[in-house]
Parts: sequence; C-alpha cells; structure tokens
Amino acid sequence: MTHPCLSCGACCASFRVDFSVHECDSNGGRVPSGLAEEVNGFTCRMRGTDYARPRCAALTGTIGQQAACGIYEWRPSPCREFAAGSEACNKARLRHGMQALEAGLY
Repeated sequence: MTHPCLSCGACCASFRVDFSVHECDSNGGRVPSGLAEEVNGFTCRMRGTDYARPRCAALTGTIGQQAACGIYEWRPSPCREFAAGSEACNKARLRHGMQALEAGLY
C-alpha cells in the first residue's frame, strides 16, 4: 500500500509553516535558507505559506494526485511533526476535496 501522503500534499497547501531560525542551513540547521523567509530574529517561515492560498515552495507535483516535498530530508520541525490522519491533516484534505484518513494508520 502506498503511503497516502505521496498522492496528497494538502497540508503543504493549507497552512503557514513557521519554525526556528536555527533550523535554516545559514544558522547551522538543514532547511535551505533560500526556501525560508525570516519573520523576526527568532522565526522563519517557509516561502509560499503566508498567502491566502498557501503553497509551500518546496512542494512538487499536483495536490491530490502525486505530490512530494522537495526537501523532505531537510524539512522543518512543523512538517516532521505533522501526522497523517490527524485532525489538521483531515481538515486540509477536505479543503482540497479529498476524503479524510483514519487516525493512527500511518
């Protein structure tokens, strides 16, 4: 069974993604600084996620068909902590016309 996130991408096109400046590669982290915007001296935001219709700059593919994170290995902590089938996941999926997932299956 293919993991549902590989055909989804809804979370990457639904939420603002803020994280510590220390997660950027320019500050010793792994998130490519070119994909982040500094919000203040403590916080960065993934490019593209601060719009009325957000879409993370690292998202590749088509939402709901075949989607992937272009920096999966280096993604920031909010993305690492996001759980498939969680309430936030299902809210994003429904927003993009997809069915909800059962929690805890992935």
